[in-house]
Amino acid sequence: MKQIRVAVAGPRGRMGQESVKMIIKDETLRFVCGIDPKYNGEDVGEVLGLGSLQAPFVSDIRRALEVYRPDVLVDFTTPHVVKQNMIAAIEAGVRPVVGTTGFTPEDIEELDKLCREHQIGGIIAPNFAIGAVLMMKFAQEAAKYMPHVEIIELHHDKKLDAPSGTAVKTAEMIQAARDEIKQGHPEEKETLEGARGGYYGGFRIHSVRLPGLVAHQEVIFGAVGQTLTIGHDSINRESFMPGVNLAIKKVMEHTGLIYGLENIMV
Repeated sequence: MKQIRVAVAGPRGRMGQESVKMIIKDETLRFVCGIDPKYNGEDVGEVLGLGSLQAPFVSDIRRALEVYRPDVLVDFTTPHVVKQNMIAAIEAGVRPVVGTTGFTPEDIEELDKLCREHQIGGIIAPNFAIGAVLMMKFAQEAAKYMPHVEIIELHHDKKLDAPSGTAVKTAEMIQAARDEIKQGHPEEKETLEGARGGYYGGFRIHSVRLPGLVAHQEVIFGAVGQTLTIGHDSINRESFMPGVNLAIKKVMEHTGLIYGLENIMV
């Protein structure tokens, strides 16, 4: 069986390091290079303390894609560079698998069009944890019967975007299952700005940022005399790796951009 050649953008980051470890453990995958603007030529494994992997750091993404010719680019970088990384990958015929969040609907539409023009697939997943995807699916189903809902998402204090991509994706799925309802008292007034959280389709999203957290979310539904809470906790970043592994393999079978891991969990 031919190995899938994989490059990782941001391999020194926490998610990048876990991705490298996962790739080198899977005999069907081959790690070919890491992309990092601060390193060039060093062995990625030596820098990460994994021993020699015979896969170098490359500082320029276009050079990395041209010289090492990966099939897939795994990207867990930052919102201000990830879109340009994706464009570079797609234009080089490399399929992006991206966990960085912060994309607008217009970004997703643009990248989908670019993927189709180049006849390749791409995946953006706000959350790669299988349990988190199930949480979103269960919340969408619950919203049909209990439309009053709020979302509380909790992440580490180094996260750049709020609300999280997982919360936004959950909100989109809930909104698709219910009509917009203006929740809370009609004369409600915030005495402290932001106390009620961000507004989305009639309900609220609350973001918590604290050291010690990884990725956590609760979706709370309320009805007369009862509440329902659907939650998920990622205790460590290894929890995301089965989803990344699945995405690397599934992206080889698709054309166009897939938004959300739930769309390949069939």
